[in-house]
Amino acid sequence: MQEFLLLDLPVGTILVLVVVAFVAGCARGFSGFGGALIFVPVASSLVGAKLAVPLLLIVDLVLTPGLIPNAWRNADRANVGVMALGAAVGVPTGTYLLTQLDGVVIRWAIVAIVVALLALLMSGWRYHGRPHATMTAAVGMTSGLFSGAAQVGGPPVVAYWLGGAFLPQTVRANIVLYFAISSVLSIVSYLIAGLLTLETVGLSLTIGPTFALGLYIGSRLFSRANEATFRRICYGLIATAAIVGLPALDGVLR
Repeated sequence: MQEFLLLDLPVGTILVLVVVAFVAGCARGFSGFGGALIFVPVASSLVGAKLAVPLLLIVDLVLTPGLIPNAWRNADRANVGVMALGAAVGVPTGTYLLTQLDGVVIRWAIVAIVVALLALLMSGWRYHGRPHATMTAAVGMTSGLFSGAAQVGGPPVVAYWLGGAFLPQTVRANIVLYFAISSVLSIVSYLIAGLLTLETVGLSLTIGPTFALGLYIGSRLFSRANEATFRRICYGLIATAAIVGLPALDGVLR
């Protein structure tokens, strides 16, 4: 093994993380989802969930500030606030599970969550009922739980708000603003739990630029490519990541 910053990781592992971060960035930049669903299963199989999950949080968080002013203007802030209250309960709970469960158990749970959320995305299901406080808070709690445990809290929120009586720009603004708040909750929760370390920050400096590059390329492709085709590609990448991340394949792939 060769030492990388404060981590004793093989160069091959670092290269795989860089490539996966780039692919995850491309998927998110184009379709608006899938970054965490792609990155977390594979990265968890390489460096463990307790490093992979906060690693993605740090990388993702640095991309958020520039989006917040416009989101604040266009969002339904009351609705976002109610969902954030639910997340305030869900995120610490998910963080607790991340810190207390055995590493292999966490990886199996992450794969199961990713598969379930992928099925939700592929089904095309949307919540078409009238948004109300109880349902909104429940969705926020569920999303917060998934975010705290694995940073994969996006699909429940997206499915809920896309089916409501909101304009597209409001939906996008709601999502951006909510996940900015959720990320802050995760940062606080992870700091308290001791998950944000110098090792995590150091590794984020390596994969962060490639994730950002993928995000830029994906957003550029959005205006040129067929969205339905690319979304199918994203689904395939997410499914592949879940398979590669299976602990049962450790002896075969790693």
